[in-house]
Amino acid sequence: MFLVTQLIGLAVIYSYTPIVQQVMVNGTLQNVTINPLPYGLEPPEVEKEISLLSIIFAFIIAVFFVFLLTKLKAALFIRLWFFAVVIIVLAITFNALLSWFIPYQFYPEIISLTLALPLAIYKIFKRNLLIHNITELLIYPGIAVVFVPLLNTWTIITLLIIISAYDIWAVWHSGFMQKMAKYQINELKLFAGFFVPYLSKKQRELIKEAKARKSNKLKKSMKVNLAILGGGDVVFPIITAGVIFRTLGLIPALIVSLCATISLFVLFVFAKKGKFYPAMPFITAGLLIGIGLAYLVSFII
Repeated sequence: MFLVTQLIGLAVIYSYTPIVQQVMVNGTLQNVTINPLPYGLEPPEVEKEISLLSIIFAFIIAVFFVFLLTKLKAALFIRLWFFAVVIIVLAITFNALLSWFIPYQFYPEIISLTLALPLAIYKIFKRNLLIHNITELLIYPGIAVVFVPLLNTWTIITLLIIISAYDIWAVWHSGFMQKMAKYQINELKLFAGFFVPYLSKKQRELIKEAKARKSNKLKKSMKVNLAILGGGDVVFPIITAGVIFRTLGLIPALIVSLCATISLFVLFVFAKKGKFYPAMPFITAGLLIGIGLAYLVSFII
């Protein structure tokens, strides 16, 4: 799922490739770069370093805001907030994919919203594992494409290092991430990220025995483990690959996504079940290796 959403992300980022247009400014023609994002989401034209500071500041505010709402037990407000965000980013992704097949005069933006609305309702207010993970595949490309124009290679590297340091603190020191994950799953009945239930070997054997006895009691009362991957661990690699895509091209971007996937796979192989791990430091290591290889390949080509 991680690799698939990376590939969808690159497709969405390609679909919203900036367009250079000539416009009349003070009586002279000037080239202006336009990011063709729908629904009025044109990113501001600012220096990349300023954009980085703005993203970090916004991230701090968002974390504080979520923490405050959690303390206030404002579950309904948080669910409505998630609902609004999910509709927008799903529509952004759908619009990118539909624009390849539907002419502009058929209003792909409206069709995209029409598709996003029922999926968002089912995701936030219903509980369905399949719908949850399918929508997660489409949510993070829609988020990433908004941030890619604001960053370059150096600023995304800086952001990755900062986020990785925060992830280490939030998981291994403060336990903030564990609390947030449990609060989302237990109280909000949703989760920002992928999650997949799995049974241990002993549990599978117990279920087989219950089936042999034609008993459903054991299956109904058994606690199921979850393998989870937070949304930030998914979206930052897409943003990184998108920045490299805009800078160096498709092949270097695919190298970055592949290296991120390999680093996550290595973490999953060596991680102990039942424990929380900060994924971003491991993914960042893969991304940095991928960025180095991407520039090497770009230089050779």
